[in-house]
Amino acid sequence: MNISPANAFVDAVVSPELAHAFERDGVVCLRGVLKPHEVQRLREGLDANLTAPSPRAKVASRPDDPGLFIEDFCNWQENAAYREVITTSALAAVAARLTGSATVRLYHDHMLTKEAGTVQRTPWHQDQPYYNVEGSQNVSFWIPVDPVSRPATLEFVAGSHKGPWLMPRSFMTHEAKWFPEGSLADLPDIEANRSAHDIVGWAVEPGDAIAFNMLTLHASAGVEPGRRRRVFSVRMLGDDMRHAPRPWKTSPAFPGLEAELPAGAPMDHPLFPLLWPPAL
Repeated sequence: MNISPANAFVDAVVSPELAHAFERDGVVCLRGVLKPHEVQRLREGLDANLTAPSPRAKVASRPDDPGLFIEDFCNWQENAAYREVITTSALAAVAARLTGSATVRLYHDHMLTKEAGTVQRTPWHQDQPYYNVEGSQNVSFWIPVDPVSRPATLEFVAGSHKGPWLMPRSFMTHEAKWFPEGSLADLPDIEANRSAHDIVGWAVEPGDAIAFNMLTLHASAGVEPGRRRRVFSVRMLGDDMRHAPRPWKTSPAFPGLEAELPAGAPMDHPLFPLLWPPAL
């Protein structure tokens, strides 16, 4: 049997042990999943995004922060570099391998940049409660284009993707803007009792990616003076993911989608193109 170079690359990146760790812990670190030219394209895409943020961009740090934390969402259609990496890199094949899914769709892209010296933390949270999807076969890739130290990296509570869902709150004001107050359990104070949780994290280099389930609890600190942290995150959906319209604005929002995609339907829509298997 002939093994294609693409399949051999995915085999090298995602060993059976790593796939098992993803199922068990809800998070793994992938070394060298992007090639140097793909990392460079992401740098170009991120810098273009930072130069001209979309109307969806938001500043997530306080005005008195010595740095800046800025986010932007859903730019793959306008940003050629983002689109190129999403559609031509090994990420979709890796997502299929990690989730055991026969198909993989794009959900959305997310730019997260903390400029040098930013002190704003990203508080502990799960991503999926903010979203308009349900299901378990999903993966988020957190991909830095700058070296990230262990103190400044994204941290996770291993195994927390197995539930329960916890109350999503706004990062700046801690308001329950999504689910009604009291309808979900509140997040425990993880920072006050870190030793009670199985917290994992990795220093990462350009080309590496951290892959995690949308329900895995995660957080990060600020960044050191003199070190930027430009990150591209892309979320992908597997076979069991379904549309879950909410009566409130999700993050990100997909205006008008409810009229085009019924509740409980697979995410078969032009906003969420099929990435795997690749078109012949």
